[in-house]
Amino acid sequence: MNVFQNIKTYCVLFFLSFNITGSLANNTNPCKHDSYFKVLCDLCGCATSSGSFGFGTLSNSNFIGVRYIYQNFESKNGIFDNSPISIENFNTYQLWAQIPINKNFYLSANLPYQHLNRDFNNTEESINGIGDASLIGWYKFIFYKKEDERTINFNNQKQPSGHSIQIGLGAKLPTGKFEQRLTDNINPGFQVGTGSLDGIFSLGYNYGGNKIGVNTLLSYYLKGENKNDYQFGNQISYSANFYTVLKTTKINFMPFLGVSGDHFEKITQYNEKLNETDGYIINSSLGTEIAFKNYIIGTSLTLPISQDMFGGNVTSKQRFSLYLNYAL
Repeated sequence: MNVFQNIKTYCVLFFLSFNITGSLANNTNPCKHDSYFKVLCDLCGCATSSGSFGFGTLSNSNFIGVRYIYQNFESKNGIFDNSPISIENFNTYQLWAQIPINKNFYLSANLPYQHLNRDFNNTEESINGIGDASLIGWYKFIFYKKEDERTINFNNQKQPSGHSIQIGLGAKLPTGKFEQRLTDNINPGFQVGTGSLDGIFSLGYNYGGNKIGVNTLLSYYLKGENKNDYQFGNQISYSANFYTVLKTTKINFMPFLGVSGDHFEKITQYNEKLNETDGYIINSSLGTEIAFKNYIIGTSLTLPISQDMFGGNVTSKQRFSLYLNYAL
């Protein structure tokens, strides 16, 4: 798939979404939501995927929805400048949700379907199937404003300050198929799934005001070994995102800018570390979210700032996300 064709498609999808939003704006009930910006880590089953797409939305509504993620990589087969290049396109279609349990505890879950293809020496290869599902339980500590002793609080309710801390504990499940034959590829992330049970540990801080907000998140992925004695390297992901809220009587627009990164350790096979299978990537991102009534449309574009993955042989080009949710 040509990169420029993908970008053209994304633009069409975005403007269609924008027009749909405008057409529904005549409805009288605006979307009810708070202004916390929560981006939770995501594992889509590929070793080269970053943790910055997330499970949550800018409006922080509890929801069920669908999301499309596109990622593009170039993998060089050789050490020379003219070595053959493999062009790889990762398409992920997700069912995802954020489900409340009580005031402070909620669950995030997603189930992806992967369609991956690559072109190497004019030979095309495609794999597809259900990817690795993820489930995370979150506990949110909410900080409240200090009460003025001179003021009588008749309803006895504390006022949130906008600050909160989230602690997450979960797992990525081995629901996606792992193929041993694909491990010989330059990009070992060209897999529908990892075939392993992985642990996810996260800590996040959010501040959300009426006009601006900031979010930070740090996550650690403890990768398990699959039945093929193959283990992707443990991974650390981090992100910081800044947003503003533009409100109208019926629609809220929430543009944002962010930076994120991933550092992953070497892959282990048969208890031996594989050379040139570790690395890092630092990304920049921009996007927006549009909330109206009970619907949320969001889109983001992610571009790399700095990277060194798999001995410099794998290069991330760009990533794109588009989603449509129904707030619960």
